[in-house]
Amino acid sequence: MKNDFNRRQFIRRTTIAIAGFTIFPSVLTEGISKSEGNPVRLGGPVPGKFDDPAQWVKAVKSLKYSAAVCPVQTGASSEMIRAFRSEAKNNNILISEVGVWNNMFDPDKKAGEAAIKKNIVSLQLADEIGACCCVNISGAKGEIWDGPYPGNYTRETFDQIVLNVRYIIDQVKPKSTFFSLEPMPYMLPDSPDSYLELVKAIGRDRFAVHLDPVNMISSPQRYFNNKAFLRECFSKLGPYIKSVHAKDIIIMPELTVHLEERRPGLGSLDYAAFLQEMSRLNDIPMMMEHLDKQEDYLLAAQYIRKIGAETGIRFVE
Repeated sequence: MKNDFNRRQFIRRTTIAIAGFTIFPSVLTEGISKSEGNPVRLGGPVPGKFDDPAQWVKAVKSLKYSAAVCPVQTGASSEMIRAFRSEAKNNNILISEVGVWNNMFDPDKKAGEAAIKKNIVSLQLADEIGACCCVNISGAKGEIWDGPYPGNYTRETFDQIVLNVRYIIDQVKPKSTFFSLEPMPYMLPDSPDSYLELVKAIGRDRFAVHLDPVNMISSPQRYFNNKAFLRECFSKLGPYIKSVHAKDIIIMPELTVHLEERRPGLGSLDYAAFLQEMSRLNDIPMMMEHLDKQEDYLLAAQYIRKIGAETGIRFVE
């Protein structure tokens, strides 16, 4: 979702006592097995605004990333877009995604129509710059663009999602990128199976999967069995995945169920399993997000690389 460093507030690392047991935020990976697979592309937000592609590449490389979000906005000149595309390709950097982040179900009709148009121009940008995908959420049936509403789950909403996505793709007819929906805890898609249902219903080969496992961990069952859930996500959605978000998650001792995002390494997500599954994909970016400070991104990358080294996972340099 939005690469806004200040959008979420994070609480310091904690340990949780539940029913007499202590659960530590970084769960030790038991029985880690060495893995031989494809090198993983790690990336995240690159601070700053860039008009010079060479300076952007320098900034990406300084962070030891091999993937980055789209460095230009919609409305950029074709000359600038081509320059960034060429520089990224020449320096082995994947442009992971063009994010839209608006509500196609905005209750204001004009705002909803404008949101659809923004998806179209964003998909055009993604195609022109060679991004892995253009991504948005499906939309919320209420005032908050990403909010929880009962209308998010009606059959009518499912059908409208299908029509919206078809319309966006059919207007652009992309050749080098894909349109995708980020899964969310309380709107569609919210599980591997609901994502597959949308893939089948939309029926467009340029519709793909943007995977965010943490966004779908919305119950204690998935939380405590997240290794198996990660395996399920990749097993079912693997052929369609074009970009992946990397975060962490922790359960809090508050009623009712209270789950919060954390920086990778400060939660309970099984990153050994996560990275092993990523290494089975071919050249798909793994993008960190939702951290407040650049220092947090550096620490997150350090942790992910550490787990990678322990499990025999290589990273694209």
